[in-house]
Amino acid sequence: MGLTHIRTPRNFVLEERLERYADAIEERPETYRGSWAHACAPLAEPGRTAAGFDAVHLDLGCGKGAYLAACAARDPHALYLGMDTEPICIAYAAQRIAEEGISNALVLPRSAESLTRLFAPGELASITLNFPTPFPKRKFARKRLVHVDQLIGYRPLLRSGGTVTLRTDSQPLRDYALAQFEGAGYELIWVSDDVRAEHPDFPVTEYEQRLAARGAAVYGICAAPRVGGIHPELAERAHAAEQSLVAYLPQDLDALDYVPLGMEGFVLNARNREAKGKRRVPQP
Repeated sequence: MGLTHIRTPRNFVLEERLERYADAIEERPETYRGSWAHACAPLAEPGRTAAGFDAVHLDLGCGKGAYLAACAARDPHALYLGMDTEPICIAYAAQRIAEEGISNALVLPRSAESLTRLFAPGELASITLNFPTPFPKRKFARKRLVHVDQLIGYRPLLRSGGTVTLRTDSQPLRDYALAQFEGAGYELIWVSDDVRAEHPDFPVTEYEQRLAARGAAVYGICAAPRVGGIHPELAERAHAAEQSLVAYLPQDLDALDYVPLGMEGFVLNARNREAKGKRRVPQP
């Protein structure tokens, strides 16, 4: 999630935070594969059997946990799992869960590569990708959480009617993702240029608030696996699509009111080259 450095308080001790809020962190998530909804449900009253959670939702790249905690707090009958590889994010997310007394959320210190080891087929009701790192360069395209290969990997983990939702400040990433979703065999439920206005039910994270202060809009896609599966021709088209996000920027860079994170250097250099070119034009 994002590219900005996470500032920590002066007396922040990572190991101490991780230990203090360990109850909200599952260090061995592989052991719950296929049984998350029941294994993590609250204990039943005496003489009654726990029915388990109604659904399991995954926040992939949960950051500091604001979105995760907000969703869990308003939907106590579902289990919300946040995954991240950054220890500081894990510590903050676990702290938020513990201090807010949320009993239906956990943080898993794992990466997207471990998904099939953590979840059984059909176990997830949704996967949310909140402001994932865009990896603008072509050579890093396969690291994107919306690359066609990643999206294909999510499909079997979703139950019938399950969804994948992307929210991002990067219009180039959103536009790139459209062909990737199609190639991975998804049907678009909605595409938005302004998720805040069109889908106000999404909790706003601290990270999103910082981006908004810089003038960022929130672009998004919500999609579900298409009945009929993956069409090889569409998958090949997604692989063959331009993988550099630079190609998805508008031609008139001066028209950009906001430069997506990770693309500032390219836009600045391109604007400088264009300005130098204009200065070389002979005056009448």
